[in-house]
Amino acid sequence: MLLSMTGFGEARFQSESLTLGVEVRAVNNRHLKVTVRGSEPYPMLEPELEKIVRKHVRRGTILVHVRCDRSYRPQDFKINGVALKAYIEQVQAVCTEMGWDDRAHHLLGQVLSLPGVASEPGMVGRPADAEMDAVEKTLENALKQLDKMRGEEGRAMADELLLLRKNIGEHLHKVHSLIPGMTEHYRVRLRERVSLALKDCNVSVSDDNLLREVAIFSERSDVAEEVTRLESHLVQFEDVVKKENDGPGRKLEFLTQEMFRETNTIGSKSGDVSISRHVVEIKSTLEKIRELVQNIE
Repeated sequence: MLLSMTGFGEARFQSESLTLGVEVRAVNNRHLKVTVRGSEPYPMLEPELEKIVRKHVRRGTILVHVRCDRSYRPQDFKINGVALKAYIEQVQAVCTEMGWDDRAHHLLGQVLSLPGVASEPGMVGRPADAEMDAVEKTLENALKQLDKMRGEEGRAMADELLLLRKNIGEHLHKVHSLIPGMTEHYRVRLRERVSLALKDCNVSVSDDNLLREVAIFSERSDVAEEVTRLESHLVQFEDVVKKENDGPGRKLEFLTQEMFRETNTIGSKSGDVSISRHVVEIKSTLEKIRELVQNIE
């Protein structure tokens, strides 16, 4: 089954002491890149959360946002006595030096707002096991939602790819039917052009010379091998779209590149206007396929 590299998933968890929200956003990338943002200390725990992401995603840029609201207890709020004492002593010393002893008590009330005296409680280091377990499970649920969206988009892209593949097959079938008459058409045109060029010179072209030129053209413009390889690539392409589960995106990119190469060779070798028209249509369809494949994991 094909999976899109773009999608979104979210999940929530709530208990008496903890409220969690995890969002996962995915966009296309040739490699896997995971970035974790949000409440501390989870950006610092990115390697651990990335292991969970890798169970679900092979390629793409993944942004994980963790929102964590904790319910604090009264004893979690503490004043740094050492910092408070140091600030008070310095304020009193400056006021005495400036002769502002009567103003010192007005300034002391502002000491509590100075850095390091009274800060909000925060998470330092690794969170408790219960919180970490809750975050990991919530991330798993968000990734399942992401997988669901990616799967739905992947099925839609698979249907579109098969339609485009069918379109190429139809044009290639017409190219195949034109190959047998290509040499004969060139022989007729060559004879007409040579006869027209030599009609005033009383000179005729021999059949041997004409056949030699036609043989050279036939060998140089033979595209049967390229057509056969392109047909083979189309069969492989369909098999990968329908059956491949192990990172089909890279295989589809490779097959699309190979189909472009064979199509370009057919166009440059054939020299036939009718075949060239079909080559243009095939290349246009391959361009649409390439744009789709770039979004497949």
